[in-house]
Amino acid sequence: MQQVMEILVATVVIFVGSYVQTALGFGLAIVAAPILFFLDPLYVPAPITISALTLSLVMAAKHWRSISFSGLKFAILGRIPGTMAGGMLLVWISIEQLALWVGLSVVAAVALSLSNLKLRPNSGLMFSAGFLSGFMGTSTSIGGPPMALLLQHEESEFIRANMSAFFCVSCVMSLAMLVFVDRLDMRHLELFLPLFPATLAGYWLAMKTVRKISKNSLRYSSLLLCALVGSLSVASYWF
Repeated sequence: MQQVMEILVATVVIFVGSYVQTALGFGLAIVAAPILFFLDPLYVPAPITISALTLSLVMAAKHWRSISFSGLKFAILGRIPGTMAGGMLLVWISIEQLALWVGLSVVAAVALSLSNLKLRPNSGLMFSAGFLSGFMGTSTSIGGPPMALLLQHEESEFIRANMSAFFCVSCVMSLAMLVFVDRLDMRHLELFLPLFPATLAGYWLAMKTVRKISKNSLRYSSLLLCALVGSLSVASYWF
């Protein structure tokens, strides 16, 4: 019974995260990682990353006309060493330290999302954002905020398209690294299976309803939830 309840909670969390990412261009891992880590540490990062890849492929196909491949190349180049560094971090730290890192990553992601920084994307910043995304994404599955910060002043369609295209490449990199450091096996794939329909359901509902909901309302409510859960994750390390 407990296992059934855990699966139910996980699918609901991924459903909400998928809805948020479809609406905003990122957010699935920010919503899901701290909650699912409490549920079962095995959910972070591999099953969440596979869910993010599934959603990103669907979104990239939907918005492919707005993808700027030339603009993403430096971010993808930066993602390579960032992915390697994130994978090595998983080898060096304990489960308790990973919980702390997940919580800090979520809180940092919220702070970045709320910041008034206005950065113009250039080759150097895109490389740096790609590196940070790779480091955070591979170790915690939360790789969206650095890229979202750079692209936040672009049109919504452009953000969704290019974040999704970037995630398609970056999630594959992270999963390959997780296999290399023995953090992706059949246990993780079994955990992902119930999340697959929840990921697609969140996308489907968002496409049907997101225009009826204020983008700011969705953004701030999601960030509030993330800040709360991320803070609890950090606090749990100390108490």
